[in-house]
Amino acid sequence: MSQAHPTTLVEVEIAPADSPATIPVTRAVPRAPRRYDGVNWIGLRTLYVREIRRFLKVAVQTVFAPIVSTLLFMMVFAVAMGDRASPFEGVAYTAFLAPGLILMGALNNAFANSSSSLQIAKVQGTTVDFLTPPLTPWELTAGFVGGAATRGVLVALASALVCAPFAELSITHLWAVLYFAIIASVMMGAIGVIGGVWAEKFDHLAAFTGFVITPMTFLSGTFYSLDYLPPVLEAVSHWNPVFFLIDGFRYGLVGQADGNIAIGTIATFVLTAVLVMLSHSVFARGWRLKA
Repeated sequence: MSQAHPTTLVEVEIAPADSPATIPVTRAVPRAPRRYDGVNWIGLRTLYVREIRRFLKVAVQTVFAPIVSTLLFMMVFAVAMGDRASPFEGVAYTAFLAPGLILMGALNNAFANSSSSLQIAKVQGTTVDFLTPPLTPWELTAGFVGGAATRGVLVALASALVCAPFAELSITHLWAVLYFAIIASVMMGAIGVIGGVWAEKFDHLAAFTGFVITPMTFLSGTFYSLDYLPPVLEAVSHWNPVFFLIDGFRYGLVGQADGNIAIGTIATFVLTAVLVMLSHSVFARGWRLKA
């Protein structure tokens, strides 16, 4: 990919046809285009920083509001459940509940970041801002998904810090906490790219959120163990990728899980890779982005 530099003024000599003498003439000659070998790090960094600054400008809405929602969920369910035992032996219900709420906030916000960014750009007609610069489809994918994942991880970290005193959280398996927090944010960031490009107006995006994202997060074992469900619903819930994300993240904090962690790790990695490739395909084809 290349980026043209501004023109420069150079002095050249021209010999008129009716005279042997040469006349110096100043002409504007464009410089050679700027070449990017490999990754356009300047463009990628610019896009990523733009996505970060975009949600930090309204941090009260994008970061602090999810924290309040998490605390309200904890308070309501802690009061409603009372002294009822946790699904895991030796683990308080608040400690069981908190990891699911923390990661649910990360999932929702990662999706919202990339989907709203692309949807707003389409509505306002500013998609040229990232389609015109010399950015490859992979660089566009990395910029948008990376920005969404950063917001998701930031919300998860802030929510964990706020919930820790109430739920007595401690890290049991650090690798699981880091892996599932990051892979969950990347996965939902990629889904946000696909949803944001697919939606032609905000109603479509709201429908996608209401009929796909919300059911996946609420029916994932966040508030209960899947063992409490009827056999049919339990079997169906095990096909929900969000279940593996929350179950793995909970395993990292409390050391116990509903499902098989090895299967969850592999399944979420493969699914995330597929979604990232689909996001790349969207940018490569210019689907619903280019007139």
